[in-house]
Amino acid sequence: MNLEVCIGKLRLKNPVMTASGAFGYGEEYAEFIDLNRLGAVVVKGLSLTPKEGNPAPRIVETPSGMLNAIGLQNIGIERFIKEKIPFLKQFNTSVIVNFFGDSIEEYAMAAERLSCVDGIDGLEMNISCPNKQAGWGIFGTDPKVTHEVVSAVRKKTNLTLIVKLSPNVTDIALMAKVAEDAGADAVSLINTITGMAIDIQTRKPRLANIKGGLSGPAIRPIAVRMVYEVKQAVKIPVIGLGGIMNADDAIEFIIAGAAAVAVGTANFVNPMATIEILDGIAEYMKTHRIEDIGSLTGTVAPCS
Repeated sequence: MNLEVCIGKLRLKNPVMTASGAFGYGEEYAEFIDLNRLGAVVVKGLSLTPKEGNPAPRIVETPSGMLNAIGLQNIGIERFIKEKIPFLKQFNTSVIVNFFGDSIEEYAMAAERLSCVDGIDGLEMNISCPNKQAGWGIFGTDPKVTHEVVSAVRKKTNLTLIVKLSPNVTDIALMAKVAEDAGADAVSLINTITGMAIDIQTRKPRLANIKGGLSGPAIRPIAVRMVYEVKQAVKIPVIGLGGIMNADDAIEFIIAGAAAVAVGTANFVNPMATIEILDGIAEYMKTHRIEDIGSLTGTVAPCS
């Protein structure tokens, strides 16, 4: 069986990736799984300078998922290069760095800096965080601004460029097409959906930020629908994520049109989730006599 997939210039050994923000910088999970078996490690989002993120409380459990308002806390690009890249380079697994900026100029500067680093194989630009300050979300919800920021980053890097899309839009297929036209090699979707929780005893929001991003199984049907829609609109690869907890979930995304999948919230529940999902995909291919994982992508059958 051939599990290899191509995302831009990247040739991944299999379609199972980690979702940014839910796997730290990779080192945190190395005692639980063999990182060599993953298709790619996508690290926690980075900015030019360190960020403290939002005040606590920042995580709330919800039915079939969780709300988070971490606020993109991170150690900054320079510390990542110095402290985390040496560890990640030990493994025969592609490293994709998720990054963001507070302006188009910062996005471009971050991409340029990361592109000079040995050990980084691809970039995922986050234009879709739902719990940053007001106004930041325009990068992922305004087609004109999306085109501008992706174009600016494309000019600064020759690495595979993945654009992480926001589900908090009217037409995600349009946003995917805008990213493709601006130079993206792939799109990943979906990021978390904006939500809120209230403590009925105190009548106060459960998150200090008031609103946060909903992830986990609750959003999976929405994510599958959006992956399906985006696959119809673009020619570049689609990476599916949003509530993938097991191999069946991952296979559903692939059938909907995803070339690869990223596992997020499941890592908090089961640190071995990614490997179990990979093994489950291989077993499914064996059972159904599928020789190449690519032949499964986008094979939704008609209802009648």
